[in-house]
Amino acid sequence: MRLTTHHVLASAAAATAAVLTLTACAPSASDDGGEAGAGGGSIEVGVITSETGPLAAYGTQFLSGFEAGLDYATDGTGEVAGVTIEIRNGDDTGDPDKAVQLAKEYVGDGVKILTGTVSSGISLSLAEQAAQNKVLYISGAAAADAITGLNAYTFRSGRQSMQDVATAGTFLEDIDGQKVVVYAQDNAFGQGNSAAVEALLGAEGATVEPLLVGEDIKEFTSFSQQLKDADPDLVFVAWAGETTGSMWQSLEQQGVFDVAPVVTGLGDVATYGAYGPVAERISFLSHYFGTAPDNDVNAAMVEAVEGAGGTVDLFTPDGFTAAQMIVRAIEEGDGDVEAMVEALEGYTFAAPKGEVTVREGDHALLQEMYQARLVADGDSFTPELVETVAADQVAPPEAG
Repeated sequence: MRLTTHHVLASAAAATAAVLTLTACAPSASDDGGEAGAGGGSIEVGVITSETGPLAAYGTQFLSGFEAGLDYATDGTGEVAGVTIEIRNGDDTGDPDKAVQLAKEYVGDGVKILTGTVSSGISLSLAEQAAQNKVLYISGAAAADAITGLNAYTFRSGRQSMQDVATAGTFLEDIDGQKVVVYAQDNAFGQGNSAAVEALLGAEGATVEPLLVGEDIKEFTSFSQQLKDADPDLVFVAWAGETTGSMWQSLEQQGVFDVAPVVTGLGDVATYGAYGPVAERISFLSHYFGTAPDNDVNAAMVEAVEGAGGTVDLFTPDGFTAAQMIVRAIEEGDGDVEAMVEALEGYTFAAPKGEVTVREGDHALLQEMYQARLVADGDSFTPELVETVAADQVAPPEAG
């Protein structure tokens, strides 16, 4: 393990969840509460994410994917290499202190594998616990770039903000010499996205200008006009909250869509209606939607989640992939954390998003991304794949 603790760009908090809740399993059969050796016993996995609170919907997506992934990776047995995998669920409620409390409780009981959370802030706190206690931690859907390369014990099962930004850049044929305006709210989320665009696209020769709007602003005409007058080659929008619809409406009214491509991230299914009449004019970068990947693993995940009464969504594959990584770690690590870490470093495998690789040097998860559009489908909208962007084309700079 060659990683050292350091800080890289922290961007927007991301999250995830699941339509099914995993029930807490029986205590581990092993004497120390979690360690299992070759040839039998059990090992306990602590799954900490939002089951209630503001991010509960995302937590539901993660959990449903995790359950499907565990079933898939163990051929429905819940076992690997003769070891039974026990799941211990904890609700962080979106509160970092609660998540840390749960992590300490689990580690104190001998748990050596943690996964989950849909909040970047919480994920960073859990990563700190992993390093202090030398346990394996696989972050879920949290997108902050700072998670990558943070310490030797922390991995991620989803994408990071740099991969979002790199995907936005693919809407330009040549980034060098182009002007990119970041239109965002003046908060941690918007500032983080602006910094990520500057760090990534700016490094490739783009001129990056932020246009940040106060969170209390509800009238956007003047800002939309400023955006148009800036004469950008690409507009990158990072926005969330109740003013989203009026913001998009203002962009259309002021003719911003006639000036340059307007790119933003495609959210979960519940957000598809938030863009209003301009939905079909927006260029979307996408981490995942159900029909984007075309492979057997994604098909198996969709079948399992829908069979359980759920719907695959933005962060479902992050849970599925986390389960695959945990099964790999247990199978190869024989209950030893250092061996589990080594088993994941450089690991390439077939996930719902296609072939993914855990980069050895900093534990970034290299994966394909997508260009998408929303098309009207009766009174709602449906995402359609425009282009699959290869993993190496959107790989984040290596943290070190």
